Amino acid sequence: MSEETGRSLAEKINHLFATIKDDDGREYSNEYAANAISQTGINISMSYIWQLRKGKKDNPTVRHLQGLANFFGVPISYFFDDAVAGQVDGRLAQIEAERANVNEALEDRDVKLMAMRAGELSEARRKQVMDLLDVVYKLEQAEHRE
Repeated sequence: MSEETGRSLAEKINHLFATIKDDDGREYSNEYAANAISQTGINISMSYIWQLRKGKKDNPTVRHLQGLANFFGVPISYFFDDAVAGQVDGRLAQIEAERANVNEALEDRDVKLMAMRAGELSEARRKQVMDLLDVVYKLEQAEHRE
């Protein structure tokens, strides 16, 4: 496992935001993180998190770092010790790879299930399903071009 040494606090915080996602696979917003951390009794604002992420502030209190560490589920030493950060990042990469494999397996299962069900339909109904799939496909392609 390769360790990234000498990363700034902003780089480490941004890496956590980029790597640890919500249940829908989206990056947490600064506002969401600030609200969640504040609910634990550690007052932090979304603008302060933004400043930390941009490197405009680089000397937060231990309480703020503890809040961020708790929010992301990493040890506070992640922010101070490059060896710990490397280990945590390695584990996060493993978790992401495992998640991708699970998602791929679920997608394969869905495709097989759709094919099995389509195989049980009459030719006329299969044509309807294919027409519907063509419409959905075109909509999806248009969304990706935007």
